[in-house]
Amino acid sequence: MTVREALAEAERRLAAAGVETPRADAEWLVAHVLETTRSGLAARADDEVDGLEPLLRRREAREPLAYVLGEWGFRRLTLKTDARALVPRPETETLVERALALAAEIERPRILDVGVGSGAIALSLKDERPEAEVVGVDLSADALALARENAERLGLEVELRQREGAEAAAEGWDLVVANPPYVDGLAGLQPELRWEPEIALVGSGEHDRLARAADARFLVLEAGDGQASEVAASLAAAGWVGIRITRDLTGMERVVEGTR
Repeated sequence: MTVREALAEAERRLAAAGVETPRADAEWLVAHVLETTRSGLAARADDEVDGLEPLLRRREAREPLAYVLGEWGFRRLTLKTDARALVPRPETETLVERALALAAEIERPRILDVGVGSGAIALSLKDERPEAEVVGVDLSADALALARENAERLGLEVELRQREGAEAAAEGWDLVVANPPYVDGLAGLQPELRWEPEIALVGSGEHDRLARAADARFLVLEAGDGQASEVAASLAAAGWVGIRITRDLTGMERVVEGTR
């Protein structure tokens, strides 16, 4: 099967499976098999493609594309991705941007990432502020193992601990950053979410717990769709001031921050 034929077949099957972006996903999969980029496929339209079928079947089953590919881009990094942690998402890059902006005035900031997962936030902060002391905590041993693998692959030194988030946040930091679980339940949501660790997705109250517990100069939290105002109210009730809500690239109110 040529590249041209493989793309057409993969797009057809992914569309039939309900994938929202069948053409783009087909290009990602074929490019991965050929060890090239999506833009490089045009020059290889008549090349033969081998090894696509196992990956295509996984994506047809609605396994997240990042898990099928085994890696995903986040800001300047390429991270190993699998079902031990959430897929790094573009909206979370806004969280990192705000954390970096707040930490810019601190010479050697001490930063805590609560719920480190794959390490996307913590490692990006360390990559873009090498002099910072960055610590990531998570309750999941599997997630911490994945974060360590990513840290080693990228050559970035962050400290990783198996700790409860609010307890760690109370230790005293320049900045505490977190993307807590904020989904009420998986019913009616994209099938891809079934593959991701439920403990990192489904939950409530963690924003409020962190707001009350954190001993930090700055607190920066990601919020779910339509939840930013509620999170801002939790920060205000806990004594945070200078509260600000930032929209992500899609225009959704996504990041809530406050200062002491």
